[in-house]
Amino acid sequence: MNKITNHLPTAELQALDAAHHMHPFTTNAELAAKGARVITRANGVWLTDSDGNKILDGMAGLWCVNLGYGRTELADVAAAQMRELPYYNTFFQTTHVPAIALAERIAELAPGDLNHVFFAAGGSEANDTNIRLVRAYWAAQGKPSKQTIIARRNAYHGSSMGSMSLGGMSGMHAQGGIIPGVVHIDQPNWWAEGGDMTPDEFGIERARQLATAIDEIGEDNVAAFIAEPIQGAGGVIVPPDSYWPEVKRILAERDILFIADEVICGFGRTGSWFGSQTLDLAPDIMTIAKGLSSGYQPIGGSVVSDRVASGIADTEFNHGYTYSGHPVASAVALENLRILDDEGIVARVGSSTAPYLAQGWHSLGDHPLVGETKICGMMASLALTPDASTRAAYSSPGAAGMIVRERCFANGLVMRAVGERMIISPPLVITEGEIDILIARARTALDEGLAEITRQGLT
Repeated sequence: MNKITNHLPTAELQALDAAHHMHPFTTNAELAAKGARVITRANGVWLTDSDGNKILDGMAGLWCVNLGYGRTELADVAAAQMRELPYYNTFFQTTHVPAIALAERIAELAPGDLNHVFFAAGGSEANDTNIRLVRAYWAAQGKPSKQTIIARRNAYHGSSMGSMSLGGMSGMHAQGGIIPGVVHIDQPNWWAEGGDMTPDEFGIERARQLATAIDEIGEDNVAAFIAEPIQGAGGVIVPPDSYWPEVKRILAERDILFIADEVICGFGRTGSWFGSQTLDLAPDIMTIAKGLSSGYQPIGGSVVSDRVASGIADTEFNHGYTYSGHPVASAVALENLRILDDEGIVARVGSSTAPYLAQGWHSLGDHPLVGETKICGMMASLALTPDASTRAAYSSPGAAGMIVRERCFANGLVMRAVGERMIISPPLVITEGEIDILIARARTALDEGLAEITRQGLT
């Protein structure tokens, strides 16, 4: 058997990586000079690198390893499915048992009348599906002019051309532009953009930008509004309490579909099965991926309401992917959902570990670098600032965050920097003892980061 092993020294692995592997969201020349971190194994919430260092994964991979690493049940299911039916497509009026069973289970878990699933290989593909889905739906209703999709600045909806266009990341838009028919409104980030308004005033103001945009574009021209319940890659932006109720009111008054991007928030991340349940939202479509399989297999999808599914039932939807409902990915996802449910992991997050994490996380608010602590379930952020009283930003944008991020890695913790926000999203199976370690290492990184920020004169 040809088995891949860590058989070379770290420096040689890094050199091979630099020679042949193009990394996502990376300046590859800089990484080649520095050398990539080589991860060789993982178990629970812990990573091991090629030098034997143990690292607490505060980001659950890429927001996805909800169940933690090393669950042999998922490997066993994958192997069994590969032996029985390793692949078949769901085109040409054909299906298979894993896709059927998984679609049924997702429909059982999803809120409201979200009873139908169009599978993809990940969140980017699923949001591309959503663009075509909502436009096809309105055309089938005799309203083909309803094409425009409203999204938010600093949102993340994927990296393909369509999903990137829905997202509000200016750096991504600058490389290749965006597709027509997408309009962006401002994000509900009170800390950075709230000015003199109270959080509730700010939440109402940002929500009402949606109404203004609909009125300016024309209700007959707007297909949908897409948003993450909690912005993830944008910095774990938890909106003011006033925001979502006002958005719901606006959408209820207008004939506009709502797409909740649950790629990060879904499958227990917020303490409920879905962020839409935590925040009392009522989407017509939910985008899912990541925690659906805990990252053990690439799979995603669009969970579609009865209204939308029936609205295109008599229309041939000319869309699909080679790996839509892949049998191995579907079988692994189904087993992942079984374990999350049978072991009470989602319930435990909501009732126990997330509140414990929140207590520790908010304790970091007394650190001189920290101006704001925000948390929802198992996703949290710290706003770094030289002056919390004025919510000031650093003169060199993002530099403080990168310094603290490097001190996290140096102290055996994966914590991500998004500009001047530090964010975490640990595996849902993290224990209280491991949370204590996470908080202690985060505080050490903040202390060391403050010393380096001061040394560099960034304050």
